[in-house]
Amino acid sequence: MFSPSHSSIRSSVIALTSIAAFALSGCSEEKAETKEIVRPVKVVEIAAVDSTRTLSYSGTVRARTEMNLGFRINGKIIGRTVDIGQRVKSGDLLARIDPADYELALTSAKASLDAAERQVETTDLARVRAEQLFAKNVSPKSQLEQATLSYNQAVATRDSAKSALEQAQNQVTYTDLKSDQNGIVTAINADVGQVVGSGTPVVTVAVDGEKEVLVAIPETDIAQFKPGKTVTVGFWSDATLFLQGKVREVAGSAEPQSRTFAIRVSLPNDPNVLLGMTAGIVASASATQPLVSIPLSALAKKDDQPIVWTVDRAGDTVHSRSVKVAGFTGDGVRIADGLKPGDVVVAAGTQFMTEGLRVKLEGAVEQQSASADDAGGNARLVR
Repeated sequence: MFSPSHSSIRSSVIALTSIAAFALSGCSEEKAETKEIVRPVKVVEIAAVDSTRTLSYSGTVRARTEMNLGFRINGKIIGRTVDIGQRVKSGDLLARIDPADYELALTSAKASLDAAERQVETTDLARVRAEQLFAKNVSPKSQLEQATLSYNQAVATRDSAKSALEQAQNQVTYTDLKSDQNGIVTAINADVGQVVGSGTPVVTVAVDGEKEVLVAIPETDIAQFKPGKTVTVGFWSDATLFLQGKVREVAGSAEPQSRTFAIRVSLPNDPNVLLGMTAGIVASASATQPLVSIPLSALAKKDDQPIVWTVDRAGDTVHSRSVKVAGFTGDGVRIADGLKPGDVVVAAGTQFMTEGLRVKLEGAVEQQSASADDAGGNARLVR
């Protein structure tokens, strides 16, 4: 009987083993080639960019007219009859300065006028006597002319004394500081015992009537505010109170310290609005540069350049796209260039993205609004 050798048997076993291993590896490679990674991702969809933005600033409610009242003469304050917050009417006494010196000046002016009146009487008698003597050809004409001149001088002196007396009387009345209009006292700038000059502010009175909001606007946005512009005004004291105001006045130059421009917004009459309240104005303005906002986690880098990963919905694949970053906000990134409405951007997990990677969008669509100040547009969140 034929019996194969050990070497031939060993060769056959090795050959069969190699064929089986090759067949198994071929099946594994085929199975690996057919297995494709599909990664679920969270994305944001860029909505239409808004051409307007919202400006919001805070200010203080003020009276349209505030009077800084002061004495018209110099003196020492000896009395103050009002306090801050007190309502006053036209003609009410606010403060008083020492009138002693002005009363003495008034007495002196009265004495000067009396002396001038006596002088007029004396010169008048002399003039009449000179006219009589001249009519009788007893005295020359020059004597009549001299008497007439003396009389006219006495009359002028009397008139001057009258004016001095009226001035002294006025100065005595000026020792009382009175309110010119109805209003409320908002500030006391000088007190009893203080010596003040004429015109020095002593009491500030906010005149009853129209109120307005005084707001400081930075130079970057002052061009958006013109007289007549309508703004919405809210109040911290009442979250439900909103009024429509109009810009009445815009400062022509910036405040030296803060470099801001003061604007005044007129308010309609409302009894709930009190002086000194904190108010906020909201106004719309044209967007100087259309921006969109995306989450900070959506920003990546490629070759040291900022990129985002956009999703091609037709093939459910991701592709990198260079973007221009305009700035950062508290919770996002402002993009100036590289994205347009309708683009779908991967919002998280950008470190796992590769060019052409297939992804799966899961979940419902939620609306995520970007603030107009930061982005000028909106993004929709897709989970």
